[in-house]
Amino acid sequence: MNAEFIEAINAISKEKGIDTETVFQAVETAIAVAYKKNYPSGAESYVTIDRQNGRLQVFDRKQVVEEVEDELSQISLEDARRIRDDYAVGDYVDRDVTPTDFGRIAAKAAKDNITQKIREAERNVIYNEYVDKLNEITTAVVRRVEKKNVYVELGRTEGYLSANEQLSTDDFKVGDRIKVYISDVKQTGKGAQIIVSRTHTGLVKRLFELEVPEIANGTVIIKSISREAGSRTKIAVYTNDPAVDPLGACVGPGGTRVDRIVKELNGEKIDIIRWSEDPAEYIAYALSPARVMLVQTNADEHIARVVVADNQLSLAIGKEGQNARLAARLTGWKIDIKSQSKAADLLESLSEEAEEE
Repeated sequence: MNAEFIEAINAISKEKGIDTETVFQAVETAIAVAYKKNYPSGAESYVTIDRQNGRLQVFDRKQVVEEVEDELSQISLEDARRIRDDYAVGDYVDRDVTPTDFGRIAAKAAKDNITQKIREAERNVIYNEYVDKLNEITTAVVRRVEKKNVYVELGRTEGYLSANEQLSTDDFKVGDRIKVYISDVKQTGKGAQIIVSRTHTGLVKRLFELEVPEIANGTVIIKSISREAGSRTKIAVYTNDPAVDPLGACVGPGGTRVDRIVKELNGEKIDIIRWSEDPAEYIAYALSPARVMLVQTNADEHIARVVVADNQLSLAIGKEGQNARLAARLTGWKIDIKSQSKAADLLESLSEEAEEE
């Protein structure tokens, strides 16, 4: 072990993005394993490498006891004090047992173990890096497409975008740059597995944070999002600042901000809703683009009965019920929508029943 060895460790550390001390510790552990295989003594052994000059030393460790029961791991207080007179029961005595020419032997014997330990350290670095990025958005590059599943490049590692986490409108080719949401990070035997998504509601939230400075700085707050990925999203926003229009901030000058988000999501429709602490008002906003005539709420049952003009009914309900469904998810209320004529008929019927009684 010498200065060249220290330079090699520093180079590995830099190349792999691993802390130098972590590499040293990995090498020490690997060499200790090699020592025990080549010089089996049964004693507890450990290896140290001088961080400045690369000097390698092997130590056997024994605990100081009153009465020795295991000579391989224990030393009597009397024998310990022959080495150094301030030892006490419970202390450890470390004895240098470095074999002659062990540096060359260790380098050869421990090569595979060192490689394995460095790989483990690198995996841990990547895992910890992406755990910190969980629920964040990042730009990825498509590297492989296999049976509709997509593998993307994320810096020093790879992300997995399953077919279920893609928009129905997504059609990726190798080399495409796409925005993805880091939805899960798993530690496996082969290293960190990074799961990314294009359908997660969090992707829309992060895209608005990127495009709208007022959201990024907290002036405008996203209160709720409901999404049917690839088709339509409703997002409710609010601000305490009377000088700021939260809807205008999200739309941007000439619609530029929301248009960039829609483009990233391949044309997914986005309804930007004004949040209100008044449930009736909030529900009316949530049913946009339909115009609502009346909202009657039942707080106990958490049901809202909504009346719209006859020509607004299909718009309020939406294709296959999508608009009403998204509004219900956005607000957290069960919404019952009726046209003006149906509501009038119902009221008239109820009135006639009451008169008959």
